[in-house]
Amino acid sequence: MQISTVRAVITGGVSGLGFAVAQRFVAAGGRVALFDVNDDRGQAAVATLGNANARFFRTDVTDEAGVAANVGAAREFLGGLDALVNCAGILGSGRMVGKDGPMPLAQFQSTVMVNLVGSFNVAKACAALMQHNEANADGERGVIINTASVAAYEGQIGQAAYAASKGGVVGMTLPMARELARFGIRVVTIAPGVFWTPMVDGMPESVQQSLAASIPFPSRLGRPEEFADLAAYILGNTYLNGETIRLDGATRLAPK
Repeated sequence: MQISTVRAVITGGVSGLGFAVAQRFVAAGGRVALFDVNDDRGQAAVATLGNANARFFRTDVTDEAGVAANVGAAREFLGGLDALVNCAGILGSGRMVGKDGPMPLAQFQSTVMVNLVGSFNVAKACAALMQHNEANADGERGVIINTASVAAYEGQIGQAAYAASKGGVVGMTLPMARELARFGIRVVTIAPGVFWTPMVDGMPESVQQSLAASIPFPSRLGRPEEFADLAAYILGNTYLNGETIRLDGATRLAPK
């Protein structure tokens, strides 16, 4: 798939990794529909990217009917739909049994709903439309890129909910790719390590330095544009399918 003509839905698209992907796609000539829940950032993102290139759709990724409606509207705005990049997610950190007692089940459920169920919800809605696209020379009709985390493999103390949700994203990558292969739709997941996002901005500098020092090489936090570059490469390499790619500077998370 050519990034210069890509028409993509990006969840979590108004900040962090999602916005970096949007900037990368638009800079190459593509057009994007930004799905997020932050209205102010949504309008700011569109102002940066240009009204002709981007549109914001306020979207709760766990709302089945709302997602289906917004995916349809996004396709109308874009003039087609051939890519989805799922970046929407929440941390949902908390111990199973903390100082105040067991974790409320609702906290675990909400993390899984946004990170895992939300990713599947948007993916199925996009795939339902992509299947009708005209195939390119390789028979390709669409690409779905999901975002997991290295916590899917080495979840830390306090990350049971988050690691479970991201482990689910990794686990559904291959079966989704196998099922959608008959339509010519690829599914690839990126599992980023510790990246410089708005969440990290709020951490004390000492914590930021400690995180950077724990990464073998390069000993720094990942840059959102590096995530965006990988997403762009996945679009262009048709033989990448059914795989989860770690993007982490060789880091392996410690227990805490």
